[in-house]
Amino acid sequence: MKDFWDELREKVAKKDANKNEIRLYKLGKALYHLSIDPFYPALVTHEIPEMSKRYGEKVWQSYLENNTPGAGRIYWSYGPGKNDITVTGLEPHPNTKSNAYKKIRLSSMEL
Repeated sequence: MKDFWDELREKVAKKDANKNEIRLYKLGKALYHLSIDPFYPALVTHEIPEMSKRYGEKVWQSYLENNTPGAGRIYWSYGPGKNDITVTGLEPHPNTKSNAYKKIRLSSMEL
């Protein structure tokens, strides 16, 4: 896996990666930062109160990418263990209209 990641990182740095490789690299990088510090500045992590209310526990959103059409977002919650994070969704950023988060469906929140 390390060899794969190193090759992917090199392709992205050399601007020799295709669209899917770039997206995979962004996801891996974001998940790495999320695992080290969920509030790493580039993740712009924040709670989504509407979704927290719907699912009955705090739901957080972190940036997968920004300034990109359909920029990806990672949705997650704490648990099941004390130091665990469970990713419950990978979705494009919802539009800015009211009720935008109603369209997002997360995987099981049973932690």
